[in-house]
Amino acid sequence: MDRSLHNLFRFFIFLGLIILPILSCISSTNSDSYKESRARMVKNDIENRGIHDHAVKEAMLKVPRHLFVGPENIEAAYSDSALPIKENQTISQPYVVALMTTVAELSSTDKVLEVGTGSGYQAAVLGEIVREVYSIEIIESLARESSELLNKLGYKNIHVKHGDGYQGWKEAAPFDAILITAAAPKIPEPLLNQLKMEGRLVMPLGKNHAPQELIALTKTENGLKKRVVEIVAFVPMTGEVRNSGFK
Repeated sequence: MDRSLHNLFRFFIFLGLIILPILSCISSTNSDSYKESRARMVKNDIENRGIHDHAVKEAMLKVPRHLFVGPENIEAAYSDSALPIKENQTISQPYVVALMTTVAELSSTDKVLEVGTGSGYQAAVLGEIVREVYSIEIIESLARESSELLNKLGYKNIHVKHGDGYQGWKEAAPFDAILITAAAPKIPEPLLNQLKMEGRLVMPLGKNHAPQELIALTKTENGLKKRVVEIVAFVPMTGEVRNSGFK
């Protein structure tokens, strides 16, 4: 080999030995920054507010919330706040996601229905904990995009469809738990019919654009056992629920 080419070859090898570790370090740092952000979120906004369910905390440490918000909100992805997403919808604040997931009293063998997929973040958290998640989104573009993202992230146990969540998902019923992530002034009867005995339903109950009660229901042989968990503010549930005597 010509000496000049040989020296050039050695130079590029030397350059690679320097640059590759630097690039690797940068990549690792970027990855760790989100991991650290999730750890701070779980510590400050979930544990410090009284939520200690191990499965919920582990799920929220793992799910990359920054991928479920728009690029303009990535810097705020791990703040304890609801953020706007497409179609005038929102992704719930981490504390509320953790709270709803906790009061649903989930186990690893459960099959869960979520009404209101949004960007897919709550579904991903559920998918880390339970056996199967069925999630319905009334806005077609959100259903499509969240389904694509969840598939890319490898969630084979999460099923998303476009439709009106008021009627639930009859083909997959009954469910061990149902989470409704939009507010309605009354509990949708079709969803109660798809809930197993001793199943749990968690939802914000109340009128549009007003403080609502986050309630947890348990279906028993003697009727519904209800408790009020906290005061919340959710976007309103749309679709057939608005044509069923609900205002």
